[in-house]
Amino acid sequence: MALYVQKFGGTSVGTPERIEAVAEQVIQTVHAGHKVVVVVSAMAGETNRLLGLAHQIDSRPSTRELDMLAASGEQVSIALLAMALIKRGHPAVSLLADQIGILTDNKFSRARILSVGTERLWQELEQGHIVIAAGFQGRDIEGNITTLGRGGSDTTAVALAAALKADECQIFTDVDGIYSMDPRICADAFRLPCVDASSMLELASLGAKVLHSRSVEYAAMHRVPLRVLSSFRPDQGTLVCYEDQTMSIPAVTGLACQTGEVWVELSELTQEQHIALLKEFARLAIETDMLKVQYAPSGLVQMQFSLNQNDLNTVEDICNELKKKQNFTLQSRKSLGKLSIVGIGLKSNPAITVAVFEQLQLLAVQVVAVSCAEIKLSIVVPEIELNKVAVALHAALLGSVN
Repeated sequence: MALYVQKFGGTSVGTPERIEAVAEQVIQTVHAGHKVVVVVSAMAGETNRLLGLAHQIDSRPSTRELDMLAASGEQVSIALLAMALIKRGHPAVSLLADQIGILTDNKFSRARILSVGTERLWQELEQGHIVIAAGFQGRDIEGNITTLGRGGSDTTAVALAAALKADECQIFTDVDGIYSMDPRICADAFRLPCVDASSMLELASLGAKVLHSRSVEYAAMHRVPLRVLSSFRPDQGTLVCYEDQTMSIPAVTGLACQTGEVWVELSELTQEQHIALLKEFARLAIETDMLKVQYAPSGLVQMQFSLNQNDLNTVEDICNELKKKQNFTLQSRKSLGKLSIVGIGLKSNPAITVAVFEQLQLLAVQVVAVSCAEIKLSIVVPEIELNKVAVALHAALLGSVN
């Protein structure tokens, strides 16, 4: 008898009919002799609907109350799924994160899981119950409801699997695994049967939307067996594997695209302003990429980085506050896209980098910035050119693999 944690997203539970289908799928696992904990997201569109209501009341609502509101979506879906299972003669119980004991920090809308209680979960499992757990949420040390941000239900599932030492964490989505690139952009993208955890973490953090980066990070930290499957075709999928589990890893794993990027350049900062800025980014969980820092002989600092456009106003507010002590320059360029090529062979295979720049030359595209790291190469281009560049580079680097 194995223990599986299965996560179903908003699309999978988007209608009563789909919830009934999920119930049948869970029952198949139970009939195979296994214990199951199911993590469920809110029904598709429900979280956005709730946030829309909040912004009708207040354009800048309290973050605490926003989390209280947003977390209610999962309460509906877990109860409906439990009802569907009970109707079929399978004892089930729905539990909110607070009832389970998922403790987080107090960063509303971006909370991180600190610990997971298992006593209630094991109590229900040992009584033969199927546990339906609310994803996306937790509570802080003061008892406030918190939410985990985008992809939070994936993180909930991985955290429960780690705490319970589950045999596998299965993430069911509306696609049948991890692809070499978003198939909506590239018709030649292909499903990857296995992805090494390091590459998966990079792909997830760089726009591959099947798994959120926090869930992959948590899985890698606790070595949770993690598999991505389709809710509609569960016979296929992608296994996220670790170094000692992979026999042959390709030089390039895949490509990820991000739209809505901004390129930011800050110059003539003092070192104190530079450090203060980084501290604010950390405090507010603002994610930057392609960070480049240069120190002038005068001791002043220049910074360059890419940023999601949703965070630009916050960064500008921070900079305006820091400018009160000493002025510096902020320039930003909007309407950009970022393409990232990921694979553990990038460092040891310079021919890949050569192929990338040859394609960029052939395409005659304007390149705003390029950043090379150990297992990723990121390119910022005008957003309107992003898909064209991505398809061409996929063909050049992975066209012969499929």
